[in-house]
Amino acid sequence: MSDANGNEVNPEKDLSASNLPGQRGDKGEEIRVQRGMFGANNGGDTSGYGGLVRSIRLPGAATRPYGGWFDEVADELEGALEEQGLVPENVIDKTVVDRDEITFHVEREYLLPVARTLRDDPALRFELCTGVSGVHLPHDKGRELHAVYHLRSITHNRLIRLEVSAPDADPHVPSLVTVYPTNDWHEREAYDFFGLIFDGHPALTRIMMPDDWQGFPQRKDYPLGGIPVEYKGAQIPAPDQRRSYS
Repeated sequence: MSDANGNEVNPEKDLSASNLPGQRGDKGEEIRVQRGMFGANNGGDTSGYGGLVRSIRLPGAATRPYGGWFDEVADELEGALEEQGLVPENVIDKTVVDRDEITFHVEREYLLPVARTLRDDPALRFELCTGVSGVHLPHDKGRELHAVYHLRSITHNRLIRLEVSAPDADPHVPSLVTVYPTNDWHEREAYDFFGLIFDGHPALTRIMMPDDWQGFPQRKDYPLGGIPVEYKGAQIPAPDQRRSYS
């Protein structure tokens, strides 16, 4: 995006500029500046928005009070960890409250005791984990891979998230199958598509791709590939060979 003088404007930082919904301004943690609709820099942006510039930000840590029942859950969790001889500040890297949702970012070596505490503590009782989502943020240096767990308390009708991160060079995360058995196939899918290795999983094999497939298709650095397609006499190139409009 450019101003009237032709100067490049980042609408995430220039709050007077026309902008997309949900802007964070200078809040949170900027991991990169994206140009174009999809961030393609090799001629692959065919969206017509090649001049778009925006910050890619992760929400920052929240400060107390978090609001509503969030503080109650945080207090109960920290108290239960202390009873186990753990220091909450060493276990929980940060707590994020964003868009009325709470996420506990946990150091990966403490993931199992935290999940077990959330499930078993009577004041918490997050009995159900609805799955794990893999995320690849190649510009988030040292923590490029993220595993996000969605936990629901049926007893208290509450929903929270746990999030752990790992570097590309060491993509290991403890498996939660012993705590939440339904995570079995979810962890296999996250391994299959993102390369996250869930230590302790009973049978960590691919679930969608062939066993001998090379690479992890949902990582951001995975090549687009594709084949050219003929449509009504016109030849449409593969996605990674289309021209850019920018």
